[in-house]
Amino acid sequence: MKLYNALSRSIEEFTPHQNTVTVYVCGITPYDTTHLGHAFTYTVFDVLIRYLEYKGHGVRYVQNVTDIDDDILRKAAEVGKDWQTLGNQWTAHFINDMQALNVRPPDHFPRATDVIAEIIEMVQCLIGTGVAYEANGSVYFQVEAWSDYGQLSRLPRDEMLAVANERGNRPDDPNKRHPLDFVLWQAQAPGEPAWDSPWGPGRPGWHIECTTMSTSLLGDTIDVHGGGGDLLFPHHESEIAQAECATATKPFVRFWMHAAMVYHEGEKMSKSLGNLVMIRDLIKTWSPNGLRLYLAGHHYRDIWSHDDETLAQAEALAHKIEAAMNVIGRDDAPFDPTLARTEFEAALDNDLDTPAALAALDGFAGAIVQAGLAGRAIEPAQAVLRTMGQVFGLYFGTEPEARVTVGWNEHLKRFE
Repeated sequence: MKLYNALSRSIEEFTPHQNTVTVYVCGITPYDTTHLGHAFTYTVFDVLIRYLEYKGHGVRYVQNVTDIDDDILRKAAEVGKDWQTLGNQWTAHFINDMQALNVRPPDHFPRATDVIAEIIEMVQCLIGTGVAYEANGSVYFQVEAWSDYGQLSRLPRDEMLAVANERGNRPDDPNKRHPLDFVLWQAQAPGEPAWDSPWGPGRPGWHIECTTMSTSLLGDTIDVHGGGGDLLFPHHESEIAQAECATATKPFVRFWMHAAMVYHEGEKMSKSLGNLVMIRDLIKTWSPNGLRLYLAGHHYRDIWSHDDETLAQAEALAHKIEAAMNVIGRDDAPFDPTLARTEFEAALDNDLDTPAALAALDGFAGAIVQAGLAGRAIEPAQAVLRTMGQVFGLYFGTEPEARVTVGWNEHLKRFE
């Protein structure tokens, strides 16, 4: 299997560094979910994980919830709700959407507030190594002290600041030594929630939350770290700096993967633009299998735009696959699924080429129907089709997979 590694900007052969593949995907900030862009990201990694399991690998998967964040606090104030209540409400909404789409649950689904003690410990470590400093109750990572900063994004330093400012950086913070330095621990502002720390009451910065959750649950080196493409800088860049300085281990991540942005009405789908297409609305009209095929019909690294006509074609493919599963053959001349399986695997082995794999699935479904109508033995081929469909999160019945329902329900208990 080969995957594109954003760190090297090349397609590399992927092999786990241990028996179990470790995967970390940056999760939601729960104040308004789940739009088509969210669904694309999480189904991309669902297909990756399911395919790794199809190939016989064990997978240990962590997806986080950023439950304390500037955006959460701002939204809570706007709607007049407690920040925890708001976060729990939208996390439950997200979980319900993931169940409806038959997305495999992560093995661990931590909240940032679950690991405050570990975050404080990591911040203390970074201060001790000389790459972080305290100022008036806040702690910052000193970007100039880490010469490798920029290894992932490859942005020139003079271009980094503008991008960081668009994505939450506060360049005019008077406590900073440099406008690009990023917060590890933020001193409490009036009315904000806070936790005790050696630097006074405050809350963690965004980047340190993911670094702490990933390393504490998956170890110092992770096989695959992913998220949306807009997280590459500064979030993932800063994660590398924190992790490799704190653990003295390189690399922090072996393969960096990013799902492309989804557009609608000529603009990137985003809360700020108000051009969101919500999964909860789509699923009123389209089947979960149709939506899964629609999402998988786009390569994970290609920017794409929502299109109802393409979605209708995916729905038609879902019905075609269902028809292939239901056709009844006889005992003449068994139908050999080897070629279809080979094409399917070759596509997914080639940087998770889901559109090519779906083309193989489409052709295979049609061939099964024809073979069945011709009286051939098709049950073994139908079993292969089922297995291939399950890699894409399709389910052949009235309910999602039991492990999907049970696993997400276990996570849901913590947010009710």
